[in-house]
Amino acid sequence: MYNSVLIQKFINKMMWDGKKSKVERILYGALDIAAEKLKKPQLEVFEKAVNNVRPLMEVKPRRVVGATYQVPIEVSVERGQAISMKWIRENARARAGHSMQEKLAAELIDVYNSTGPSMKKREDTHKMAEANKAFAHFRW
Repeated sequence: MYNSVLIQKFINKMMWDGKKSKVERILYGALDIAAEKLKKPQLEVFEKAVNNVRPLMEVKPRRVVGATYQVPIEVSVERGQAISMKWIRENARARAGHSMQEKLAAELIDVYNSTGPSMKKREDTHKMAEANKAFAHFRW
């Protein structure tokens, strides 16, 4: 519908049991609701939401001799988008009540405005990477 690779990736991540048309209906409805509330185009709302929550750093465990260190590494754009879409999906599903369309719309609005649980997850990830930057020399 929007001729966007990013939206197709999100649809594929949201899908359960191969029910793509159902997910498309949910996502397009959620984008309509979010765009109406924010008074912005649907595609702009979605792209800004994904980019707002995209992490720049993450930690990966590295085993060195006998200890395991949480080593901060930079995240590529593709991986960052995948992580951000996963966080948006999980937090939308975890919201209480309402239909999935309304829950996803609320999550997209929160992320667009840089608030909500997905943004908290991003901040926590960045804090963990910052706290463990002393182990950055273990990166390889």
